[in-house]
Amino acid sequence: MELKDVSSVRTESLEFLKGLVKAPSPSGYEQPAATVYRTYTKAFAHRVATDISGNVTAVLNPDAPMKIMLAGHLDEIGFMVHHISDEGLLYFSAIGGHDSVIPIGQLVWVHGKERVPGVIGRKAIHLLDPEERKKKPEMHDLWIDIGATSRSEAEAIVQIGDVATYQYEFQALMGGRASARGFDNKAGCFIVAEALRLLKQDGGLHPEVGVWGVATVQEEIGSRGAKTAAFDIGAQTGLAVDMSHSIDYPGVSKTRYGQLDVGRGPSITRGANINPVVFRLLQEAAKEDGIATQVIGAPSVTPTDAGMMQVNRSGMATGLLGVPLRYMHTPCEVVSLEDIENCARLMAAYCRRIRSDTDFTPM
Repeated sequence: MELKDVSSVRTESLEFLKGLVKAPSPSGYEQPAATVYRTYTKAFAHRVATDISGNVTAVLNPDAPMKIMLAGHLDEIGFMVHHISDEGLLYFSAIGGHDSVIPIGQLVWVHGKERVPGVIGRKAIHLLDPEERKKKPEMHDLWIDIGATSRSEAEAIVQIGDVATYQYEFQALMGGRASARGFDNKAGCFIVAEALRLLKQDGGLHPEVGVWGVATVQEEIGSRGAKTAAFDIGAQTGLAVDMSHSIDYPGVSKTRYGQLDVGRGPSITRGANINPVVFRLLQEAAKEDGIATQVIGAPSVTPTDAGMMQVNRSGMATGLLGVPLRYMHTPCEVVSLEDIENCARLMAAYCRRIRSDTDFTPM
């Protein structure tokens, strides 16, 4: 099925999204995806720069006194090779949060001196004793088989510290939905870039307001890129965007986690991590621009870039947008493309409502 049959995403934007999810970018190894982001945003940003951490920042109105930081993280979960056995098998550690039942039997790309295919292996079920069958596998019980027959053969291609990613890319689904490896949070980077493009293309950004669209690094291991970028920019306000857990499939409780459905609009978070003025402005922007949204509650700091942004320097008035996502941290995450587009529209709409004298002080 061609995507044109299920989505209204413009062709150039869709190719950008596909390029982001295809590019390997485990935490600390984001450079391929950073190149995609940098190339795309150069077409409309006033300035694009990469810092020492690897964050890529595209800016509109860089000399404006009021600064807005938009953040979507480039990094994805993955694996790092930490040992090569005499048999040529690659033993690995997890980068980011993994469910250890997911990797078994998956095809991966190992990004060594050249990209080579591999298979994640484990003892066959026939060889597991009854007690082993009852237990969830541990990562140290798994390995990557690239077909090498010795350590020296493997080491000709792969070195300690090389990374691996699942062999999954963008796949259109029915109903305007899509699946990919790394929508968490390549879709967030896409949203930041598209918000900048909409502001440049359609206008409405006040001349005394600058927008700093950052593709951040290392979020999956502690939002390290967002911390350094926020300090460097010194924005008065900012929006992070990340994937939110959809609660619209069997086995998850709405009474425990709240309601959030794929296809019913981006999420706006409310709670201690969120400046109340920013939350109100986001709701007003959504209503005035006819964008359906869903509110989710977060009683403490969120495990997103928004957590670091809020406590930067003397404080940043921070908001958090999200896209409902199914099957987070698997190789087949599922989103609604319309939710992604509307999240970018909402982000741009927020920026258009900010002025140089906007007061974010909670009252």
